[in-house]
Amino acid sequence: MYQSFDEVAAPGLAKDRVTALREELKSRELKGFLVPHSDEHQDEFLSPSAERLAWLTGFTGSAGAAVVLDDAAALFVDGRYTLQARAQVDTGLFEVLQAPEAKVSKWLTAKLASGDTVGYDPNLHTIKEIERLTEGLGKAGIKLAPQGANPLDLLWQERPEPSAAPVVPHGLEFAGRSAEDKIREVQKVLKQEKADAVLITLLDSIAWLFNIRGGDIRHTPLVLAYAIVPASGQPSLFVDPAKLGDNVRGSLGDVELLEPSALEEKLVKLGKEGAKVRLDPETAPVRFAQALEAAGAKFVPGGDPCILPKAIKNATEIAGARAAHLRDGVALARFLAWLDDTAAKGREDEVSAAVKLEGFRRETGQLKDISFDTISAQGPHGAIVHYRPTEAAKLKLEGNTLYLIDSGGQYADGTTDVTRTIALGTPSPEMRRHYTLVLKAHIAIATARFPKGTRGQDLDPLARRPLWDAGLDFDHGTGHGVGSYLSVHEPPQRLSRFGSVEFEPGMILSNEPGFYREGHYGIRIENLVLVTPPEPIDGGTREMMGFETLTLVPFDRRLIEVKLLSPQELAWLNFYHGEVRRSIEPHLRSADRPWLRHATAAIG
Repeated sequence: MYQSFDEVAAPGLAKDRVTALREELKSRELKGFLVPHSDEHQDEFLSPSAERLAWLTGFTGSAGAAVVLDDAAALFVDGRYTLQARAQVDTGLFEVLQAPEAKVSKWLTAKLASGDTVGYDPNLHTIKEIERLTEGLGKAGIKLAPQGANPLDLLWQERPEPSAAPVVPHGLEFAGRSAEDKIREVQKVLKQEKADAVLITLLDSIAWLFNIRGGDIRHTPLVLAYAIVPASGQPSLFVDPAKLGDNVRGSLGDVELLEPSALEEKLVKLGKEGAKVRLDPETAPVRFAQALEAAGAKFVPGGDPCILPKAIKNATEIAGARAAHLRDGVALARFLAWLDDTAAKGREDEVSAAVKLEGFRRETGQLKDISFDTISAQGPHGAIVHYRPTEAAKLKLEGNTLYLIDSGGQYADGTTDVTRTIALGTPSPEMRRHYTLVLKAHIAIATARFPKGTRGQDLDPLARRPLWDAGLDFDHGTGHGVGSYLSVHEPPQRLSRFGSVEFEPGMILSNEPGFYREGHYGIRIENLVLVTPPEPIDGGTREMMGFETLTLVPFDRRLIEVKLLSPQELAWLNFYHGEVRRSIEPHLRSADRPWLRHATAAIG
């Protein structure tokens, strides 16, 4: 159930913790230490035992990094988290800087002198990350030193124990492909590239490859594990045996099951054999490259071979996604009907609303978990892109303002993520204008047609154009990939200035432009979309792909300024609302059907 993020970190203790860290660094003859928001698997959402950045700084966002020197400290976050970071951390202790404009290497170069040494945990930084930092700092004569033991782990006396959640099979009725089939595909890639094996460190890749799920990462059904897949023969899965019941052992088939502690021995064996071992420089911890090379193996740079096939959903996963979104849409419709009935009474707040929505999802009988911490934000809190309410700072849902709710569910057949912005009381003309501009941006993506070879960075400007024309913008990507009962943020596809991966039919992405007026309100409209196969267009010379909208939740008609919509945009909106009503109404209680009919009534 819902938990407030103020249970994770203790910002008031940051000064004492930073002081203790500095004393430890002094004993190691280090001028500084890097503290990323990451674990040994580069997960976005971490297990409690890996929340080192939150423990040290009080910042609980899902991306960021701190650097602590003997006389200065900084926290680097992207545009989603600048407001949250400044609210959560002691800004007299940590300088809050926005990435990617601000860079760790430049900040360190300005603060340190030639010959100074900065420590890092090689388990928590990728190969490519350390290569980039080494290059940037080396020009200034600053050295990076891997540490055998993370100093924060020594200081964190009350550090939680790692999860012991059981591993469960992910059945073929949900996965659509057997693990044996997926493993053969990976081995085919290795043979083509003349690699002897691949070390897989990403947890969602391991879960996808072996058709297993778990509960080691909050809200994401992952298992803490590593895997080695040879070009020929039996793959090895390194996982705590206490998590494996007979049902899982039987479903895994011809897989060597080893304890995580056996991984080092396996790497040494590969080294003695002079094996060529593939590692993904963008995701694998640098310690594995260092260990393999020290043992005599050859580290072969190459992308994780599971990432792309995992992103391209098969027919079973696509059918599951549609079923999950229908189920989720019913829960959201019930919630929005409830909200309209109760918000005006002034008894609800950001936390109680988040709990109520989760309750509607649980009443489906199929919810495994929510897919991320619900963003439930009234008025000014909505301008904090990844805000999450606390009992201490929650706001009542009242007044003439906007309420933003961004949430999702984890179901065995699919993962959902949806955002709606709702009018509380009477919205101002400015609110209606801003909302409609965001809606136009959303429709621009929903209706886009594009040829094969199109990337996220090619489509991202379509979403921004309506806002740019009004002198507005938003400081986050337009969309991210989404897994199949896996990570709610799944690479490699994304709608973003940095989205360089070509879209393929079967990929699922979010479509979520926004606008944020600091101190007043935030607006975001998010649906999940499926990339459709290329089709001919009458009179055209090329086949075009497009997006099928999966999410089935009404937009708030009270916030739509119809005169700002083109006839084509209005037609799409009415068609979408008609699809929502047709799909959802048969599954709603009779008491909620009048609300749905009104919410989806044709406009114009």
